[in-house]
Amino acid sequence: MSDPEMLVEPTNDLDTDILAAIEDLLDSWPGTLIVVSHDRYLLERVTDQQYAILDGHLRQLPGGVDEYLKLRRAQQAADASPATAASVDAPQAKGATSTSSAALTGAERRAAEKEIASIDRRIGRLQGEIAAAHDRLAAHDQSDYVGLGELTEALRALETELAELETRWLELSEQLEG
Repeated sequence: MSDPEMLVEPTNDLDTDILAAIEDLLDSWPGTLIVVSHDRYLLERVTDQQYAILDGHLRQLPGGVDEYLKLRRAQQAADASPATAASVDAPQAKGATSTSSAALTGAERRAAEKEIASIDRRIGRLQGEIAAAHDRLAAHDQSDYVGLGELTEALRALETELAELETRWLELSEQLEG
């Protein structure tokens, strides 16, 4: 505690090469990391223990992100149907998965998998566009406030679209794991 080392994990809006370099750095980091991220791959690669805040309490997740997704589905099911809360809690206490009521049919599963693949491709393209937008912003005449504002607005629109795609990807992933 007298000589702490601290590293903040800024992985938003990075191209894949830089992101891979940061992941390598974090993976080999000799100190303690506290990583707050939406990037499941990063979390699972660079951390040994994972925690989540559920129902206002910090909870260790020995099963990692998969366990978080199961607990979250169970919590959503309990919120949607208070009468089934007891039946949802009982399997979770025994380590079983959540109820099968959220299971997808074969056609729904294929559609979700297809949409995830499409989103993955769109996310890759968007990340490239965001990196290019950052380059344009850096190369732009810094005294041109109007131009900088327009470039910044375009960048924010791309980042918003990326965030929406990532949210949809997470929703679909949760459905597929059900």
